Amino acid sequence: MAIDANKTYTAVLHTTMGDMTVNLLSKDAPKTVNNFVFLSRQGFYNGVPFHRIMKGFMVQTGDPTGTGTGGPGYRFEDEKVTRDYVRGTVAMANAGPNTNGSQFFIVHGENVGLPKNYTIFGLVSDPGSLQVLDKIANVPVRASARGEMSVPTQPVSITSVEISEK
Repeated sequence: MAIDANKTYTAVLHTTMGDMTVNLLSKDAPKTVNNFVFLSRQGFYNGVPFHRIMKGFMVQTGDPTGTGTGGPGYRFEDEKVTRDYVRGTVAMANAGPNTNGSQFFIVHGENVGLPKNYTIFGLVSDPGSLQVLDKIANVPVRASARGEMSVPTQPVSITSVEISEK
């Protein structure tokens, strides 16, 4: 473990559209927060694009290939989800049970109706950060290979992630 579950962790996602502060939920999801902090401190997310944007639903990032299929080269198990997916929720994207890696999404809409299959590990709640989330969600999109209107037509990426602990 790279984190101390008794401490409070915050991440600042520096993006090409502004900064978003994420309060990390180390008590709710210690393994997931540990993974995110570890990858962030290693610079894994530097330059990683938001490859899937669905206004009113969510924005997704964390895949260094930008294709939606990449990750850190390992997977880890889910943690119990006790919260709802409200606007600003940060949760792991996955390809089924216990397939977490590096990809995550930030909920843009309210009452998005997701099943509790995606480990929640953070929350974006301050107004300035939510404005940045809105800017990213408003980037024009085109259809993906599967026909989903979610591929950004202009590049949006994380430039770096800054982790602080108290």
